[in-house]
Amino acid sequence: MKQDLHTQLKAAREERNVSLDDLSLRTRIGVSRLKAYESGEEVPSVQSLLILSNALDVPASNLLEGIEAQK
Repeated sequence: MKQDLHTQLKAAREERNVSLDDLSLRTRIGVSRLKAYESGEEVPSVQSLLILSNALDVPASNLLEGIEAQK
């Protein structure tokens, strides 16, 4: 079963022991925006997804599948 984007994003960050502050520094995306992505309140743009996937060393396709599961 596919997980929603926000679930995948948070799980990837936590599996790598990366704090929101660290991820914010790596991506230049604000902590409040990252929290909104992880809670499902906001959906990141494709550009933001690519930045996040690079920072977390996760294939972007894995995160993009989460967007498809939300539709």
